[in-house]
Amino acid sequence: MSLRHFKVGPAIAVTDMHRAREFYESGLDLGVQDEGSGEWVVYGCGEGSTLMVYLSPDHAGKSTATLAGWEVEDLDQEMKVLRDNGVEFASYDQADGIKTDENGVYESDDGMRVCWVQDPDGNTFAINEGME
Repeated sequence: MSLRHFKVGPAIAVTDMHRAREFYESGLDLGVQDEGSGEWVVYGCGEGSTLMVYLSPDHAGKSTATLAGWEVEDLDQEMKVLRDNGVEFASYDQADGIKTDENGVYESDDGMRVCWVQDPDGNTFAINEGME
């Protein structure tokens, strides 16, 4: 067998599990699927996918890249729900052409729309519409 036949899910390092859980559960409205002695939590997402958050202060927030993303049908509606939950969206104006509008949305030439959020440690996640 090859790894291409198995599910994969991101694992995100954080410095403070209580603070992280507040963001992921209250802000992003993710539901706990499994957890272990305050050291890690697995959140269930769509189509059987998962997002693991684990305590690792030495490694949390070190990446400046997007670590994972969700594909949604209605970005504006998802952003409204997240804003209502207190989530803020990242703003970008980069030399590579990534520039978000006043609402925090980047729209590519091919119609894909994306926004980004960061957890309390600065781990970055994308939420996108139009990647079919």
